[in-house]
Amino acid sequence: MSPPSDIIIRAQEPGDIAALADTFDQPKVIWGTLATPLISTDQRQKRWGDSSPNVARMVAIIDGKLIGAASLNRQERHRRSHAGDIGMAVHDAYAGRGAGTALMAAIVDLADRWWNLRRLELEVYADNARAIALYERFGFEREGLLRAYAWRDGDYVDSIPMARLKL
Repeated sequence: MSPPSDIIIRAQEPGDIAALADTFDQPKVIWGTLATPLISTDQRQKRWGDSSPNVARMVAIIDGKLIGAASLNRQERHRRSHAGDIGMAVHDAYAGRGAGTALMAAIVDLADRWWNLRRLELEVYADNARAIALYERFGFEREGLLRAYAWRDGDYVDSIPMARLKL
């Protein structure tokens, strides 16, 4: 699946923290992730400043503006080193313009061609139809239902674990 040509995907840089904060402060991003409102710059710097060789962080740029981010985290335990976890978010104002597709294409390419990961994993809220459709386009399959998985906006929400296997 090829990403839209007007979107640039590049590695996250230390100077991206403010723009990342703007993306992760968006109401729909908070709604669709485990993030919470009112996170300090210091907390974000500590979280996103991880320079482990088992973590790849990338950002999506449109017209010079950082509008999305994704991460791939290789499992560090020996018996799980064939697997990686994915996280992703796109700025509310840019949803539906292909940034999610571009980020997912970059993650899958890195996992398949460079890290030799056999299994990619993620969790998505059961009511996030747009994200589920994106993941399914990239070959992710549902592996169950986690009931009352997380507290969101005053109520519990279910989550769907999904995985993509490279056979």
